[in-house]
Amino acid sequence: MPTHADLFADARTCMVDSQIRPNRVTDPRVLAAMRRLPRERFLPPNLASRAYADDDVPLGNGRFLMEPMVFARLLQAAALRQNERVLIVGAGSGYGAAVVAACGCRVTALEEDPALLALAESVLPAEAPGVTLVSGPLTAGWSANAPYDLILIEGAVPEIPAVLVNQIHRETGRILAAICAPGRVTQAVIAEVTAAGTGLSVLFDCATPPVPCFRTDASFAF
Repeated sequence: MPTHADLFADARTCMVDSQIRPNRVTDPRVLAAMRRLPRERFLPPNLASRAYADDDVPLGNGRFLMEPMVFARLLQAAALRQNERVLIVGAGSGYGAAVVAACGCRVTALEEDPALLALAESVLPAEAPGVTLVSGPLTAGWSANAPYDLILIEGAVPEIPAVLVNQIHRETGRILAAICAPGRVTQAVIAEVTAAGTGLSVLFDCATPPVPCFRTDASFAF
């Protein structure tokens, strides 16, 4: 008789093989991390059955665990390099931070919601002990560990916030996010920050829900 762990392991393999790989995600580190990490542990027990759904999973207070395919494609576009310094903004329960850490990066995970922080604190020490979990306003970023090689916003924002542009490395820096400009389709983007300026490239359309606290904040316009 299959155990719950067996069923979740099968669902995890199915997620990678049916949602991730068919969407042109080939980075072996991303695939291995998403095959290994128990996504169900990063959700409240009553939502564990939705861990491997092809959808964003609501976490309460307008926050979501990002759809697996969208998250994996963002990481594919990031072209992660070993030991890069990464800031996850809106880290939620910590799943995305754990995946990035498993890819060999030094991760700071920023969250402000007390319930999500408590969930992340309960699972990250076992699943991704190298992640540094910090608490503070998402709209302020985390300047203490800046500059970062990569900043990933786990959710949609109207524009790339200027405060995050100021915390990125000027030679290697990239910012990944979903942009939900009013009246337009939400799009996953990568912003590359160099000494010469900042360039924005659209990656793909998505339906990523917005991060509530960024809706009215002043932001950086490209």
